Amino acid sequence: VQLQASGGGLVQAGDSLTLSCAASGGSVRRYTIGWFRQAPGKEREFVAAFGWSGNTKSTDSVKGRFTISRDSAKNTVHLQMNSLKPEDTAVYYCAATTVVWGRVTEENQYSNWGLGTQVTVSS
Repeated sequence: VQLQASGGGLVQAGDSLTLSCAASGGSVRRYTIGWFRQAPGKEREFVAAFGWSGNTKSTDSVKGRFTISRDSAKNTVHLQMNSLKPEDTAVYYCAATTVVWGRVTEENQYSNWGLGTQVTVSS
């Protein structure tokens, strides 16, 4: 499966953005799709995941603000980001895995990384 992230942009603190991860060559229903982000000078970190069975998981810093969802008809996974903060500024990536649910936060369990999309939040 090939993945392409899109939807990034420059916004102000408190604004919202929706990122999309479009898949081709395979169904998102057969994978766990994860969102990761990498801020300048920092390591890439887990943000959220949508499991093949419908499970979802997100990191504590985005709970209550970010929502991950799947549109099977469009073979796409979305990351709705509300109440954005300057510390959310990063390049956001999506990737696919078939690893057991307990390990979906581990970056090295993912393959099929798409090109990232830049999100910049100004204060």
